[in-house]
Amino acid sequence: MPAFRTLDDVDLKGKRVLCRVDLNVPISHGKVTDATRIERIIPTLREILHKGGALIVLAHFDRPKGKVVPEMSLKPIAAELEKHLGSPVRFVFTDWQSAPDVDVKPGECVLMENTRYHAGEEKNDEGFSKLLASLGDIYVNDAFSAAHRAHSSTEGVAHLLPAYAGRAMEAELKALQLALETPKRPVIAIVGGAKVSTKLDLLGNLVKKVDALVIGGAMANTFLLAFGYSVGKSLAEHDLVDTARHIMQAAEDAKCAILLPVDGIVAREFKAGAPSHDYGVDAIPADGMILDVGPMSVDRIRSAIDDAHTLVWNGPLGAFEIEPFDQATVAAAKHAAARTKAGKLVSVAGGGDTVAALNHAGAAHDFTYISTAGGAFLEWLEGKPLPGVKALEVSK
Repeated sequence: MPAFRTLDDVDLKGKRVLCRVDLNVPISHGKVTDATRIERIIPTLREILHKGGALIVLAHFDRPKGKVVPEMSLKPIAAELEKHLGSPVRFVFTDWQSAPDVDVKPGECVLMENTRYHAGEEKNDEGFSKLLASLGDIYVNDAFSAAHRAHSSTEGVAHLLPAYAGRAMEAELKALQLALETPKRPVIAIVGGAKVSTKLDLLGNLVKKVDALVIGGAMANTFLLAFGYSVGKSLAEHDLVDTARHIMQAAEDAKCAILLPVDGIVAREFKAGAPSHDYGVDAIPADGMILDVGPMSVDRIRSAIDDAHTLVWNGPLGAFEIEPFDQATVAAAKHAAARTKAGKLVSVAGGGDTVAALNHAGAAHDFTYISTAGGAFLEWLEGKPLPGVKALEVSK
């Protein structure tokens, strides 16, 4: 991974600092219901203020598509940001049709209105990028979760001002580098979820990067079909069986071992507490659905984790949202967390369902790093360049 500038490389005193963050948080009845993304950016904002910067916070919320949509205003988030920051945050409304008058002094913080109120934001419009750049002296990007988008506030403005990574961005990039760019081997990846079709690029990239790939969730059923097993009424993509075979061949060529379930927890209906039974993958009932990985498969996954020095995790092993089909995900997550806590494993995980599953298992706090980035994390796993990160690279 190329070098990038951080807050260690700049004197912030007296500078107007444009800081792009992710405040696209869930809101209900005007109140933030999950402040995780706000909590992640607080160290960067506090450091800028402590070092004498005049802080101008940029962010988007939802998809107003270039129009002023009152219910998509960032104004309700200003109070929550102020609470976590522990110092005043002044909200500045603008429709972004002209450069707003922003009077902010060193040690003060303002939150600007939704950058997507301007139609040029998502188009990475040069004019809008210049308008944003006119507000500051330096640019700090602390929104890795938006780094896969080449927008004015994530990429365009970074070419017009001296650009630096914030602390959350820096931590994310270092964790990703540790996981796949310069990992301690062996490296294992756990990939789950519903569909192979949504993770083709990810699987294609991972088989070239890791030593072993565990495939779980409903997507494993498509691979079982490729081996000639019947999966009953289980969710599977029958039209992607040949694709699964190609992925397995690519893994064999790259000397990457693929671990598929050898047994599954099967039920006749998909609901909490539904009667279920463990079946070998060669004996799945015709009227049954595989809703979780079975205990023998969990033992194999534990052993694979024991053999690894680095773990990358994306996607649950089963339908973890309802009991008892959460057991495999919980067991594997707790095992990985214990290995990490013991200093025997570097564990990096990300993706919406993954974070929820690891939190459900009570294991997230012991992982080396949990990414809340969603799409950006997935695109990084797929090996795709991220425009918001590339704009921060130090040119050689």
